[in-house]
Amino acid sequence: MPPMNAIEFTTELSRASALNIPSDVAAELPKSELARVFVLSDQDPEESQWRRAAYEQFLRDDSEEDAFYDSQA
Repeated sequence: MPPMNAIEFTTELSRASALNIPSDVAAELPKSELARVFVLSDQDPEESQWRRAAYEQFLRDDSEEDAFYDSQA
């Protein structure tokens, strides 16, 4: 399976059975190809803020103290 390319966007959900894709995002999508779609919904705004902060912390570089472990094999 070829590598997947992820495009993230936020959209307003409604009772309609169609998902609205912003036009600038739609322009980035291939015109014909299989796509895997994930829909995430934030039920608790406080929980989503915590999750986002934890994710951002995870993506940050390791501290100098933790860099020691990167050199050990």
